[in-house]
Amino acid sequence: MKPNKTALIAGATGLVGSQVLPLLLASDRYAKVIAVGRRPLPQVHPKLEQRVLDMDHLEEARLSLIADDVYCCLGTTMKQAGSKEAFYKVDYLYVVKLAALTATNFASQLLVVSAMGADAESRFYYNRVKGEMEDAVRQTPFRAIHLFRPSLLLGERADKRVGEQIGAVLMKLLNPLMLGPLRKYRAVPAQVVARAMLQAAAEEGGGVRVHLSDEIAAVGSC
Repeated sequence: MKPNKTALIAGATGLVGSQVLPLLLASDRYAKVIAVGRRPLPQVHPKLEQRVLDMDHLEEARLSLIADDVYCCLGTTMKQAGSKEAFYKVDYLYVVKLAALTATNFASQLLVVSAMGADAESRFYYNRVKGEMEDAVRQTPFRAIHLFRPSLLLGERADKRVGEQIGAVLMKLLNPLMLGPLRKYRAVPAQVVARAMLQAAAEEGGGVRVHLSDEIAAVGSC
């Protein structure tokens, strides 16, 4: 069947987003892929349309954000952002604004990379912001909303984070020992998360669905 859907991806330069983008371009599901970001991507592809935008004024570009499936892979860390305010802007404001605008444009599905432990009542700021983001996007009128909560992500980042690199090495060693209830804490390769996201979109379900880390690993590893 000829592809007739449009995918939109935000955060295509990040760890998960950089794995999602080539899958979208290769997918028989999509005839067009719109990549939204602050900087142009090096990729050139017949399906790919780039929108280089100021994320602080995303609403000004609303009419260029028309898609069927929206893949939101935006995210940073407190260290990378430099402050709580900057972190909140990327991980909450940009995500919620993108969701609201694309829903207004009648997008059908939203697929968001969140984090294990996301909880609006959490004592930990990172988890609390992720939980608040999830609560906000749940209110948007998509037919389907998929919230992905991976554990520690494995993969090559453009920005080298020494602490995460050390953690990734340790988690690779510990993963085989994490059995039963501990399976959900296993580190997950970014490519596995990307595959799980496309699989979820292809199911054409409805409502809000939370994808926990062990489920992501099981689906995305197939």
